[in-house]
Amino acid sequence: MEFDQADNPDLAWDLAEFGNKRRATDFVRMFEETLCVYSGAVEQLYTNYDIFYPEEEGRRMVILPDPTAYHDTFFGIPPEAVLETGLYIIPGDLIEKPGLFLTNLLKDRSMGPRQVQFEAGARAIMAKRPENDPFLPVLVKGDLRELEEQWPVLHLHRIKLAGLGHRSSLERKDIQNVISEKLETLFRLSHG
Repeated sequence: MEFDQADNPDLAWDLAEFGNKRRATDFVRMFEETLCVYSGAVEQLYTNYDIFYPEEEGRRMVILPDPTAYHDTFFGIPPEAVLETGLYIIPGDLIEKPGLFLTNLLKDRSMGPRQVQFEAGARAIMAKRPENDPFLPVLVKGDLRELEEQWPVLHLHRIKLAGLGHRSSLERKDIQNVISEKLETLFRLSHG
């Protein structure tokens, strides 16, 4: 498998700094079918992809969009339509509980005082969002991080539909639907 990083540098994620690479790769693989990946370099949102760890890439994780599923990629998504949330998905093992949890990180990169079960937390956020600005989480390069040199966590970004004003309402609805469907799948898998 060949990967030319010049084509899209946002699809090669460096794992060199991770103390426990195996735990990081196992953790991120859980989201392969459940979270979309955004690339600001090419302004594309990938909804169908595979994750590889090629030997020739060293300590990298490479996201490869399915080349036969062209319809599963959304083009022309400007970077200003993708916002940081400040929310992190953490493995329950980190807090000695089963499943996935949602938290925030403090400035010293330690966990905030509250960790809530992922589905309950995400659904609460979804319920509070206005209908024209739903919670649509996605991943971008750099969202996979590590706590305490051994625990992988995923920061979440979100698509802001209002930032897609140049897209038709049908296209915006398609983006919302695919992200929401994947999130529902993640809810089913998040209980451990």
